[in-house]
Amino acid sequence: QVQLVESGGGLVQPGGSLRLSCETSGTRITFYHMAWYRQAPGKQRELVATIRSGSSDYADSVKGRFSISRDYAKNGVFLQMNSLKPEDTAVYYCGGGFGSQIAHWGQGTQVTVSA
Repeated sequence: QVQLVESGGGLVQPGGSLRLSCETSGTRITFYHMAWYRQAPGKQRELVATIRSGSSDYADSVKGRFSISRDYAKNGVFLQMNSLKPEDTAVYYCGGGFGSQIAHWGQGTQVTVSA
């Protein structure tokens, strides 16, 4: 059974940084497509960043502040988050797909940006 586990969330002050990690177990096949999504209270889940074939893309709200990269050793993905804002507060989920669609999800990690 494919499992994704996120880590690295927590409480940080505005302007601070966090690095989220996601690692995979239960498969020896490398994900082709990985992504980070987030869901704030009362809002729909939204795409934060995606990476496939070395090419990445970002939501406008995080461009220039967040950076996604692959961890091929753990078939996972990182999300470096800088200059964090209160509106970045959400549960962050990593996802992976062997094809172009995300088919596997982690349980999420809470990120809270507050003074």
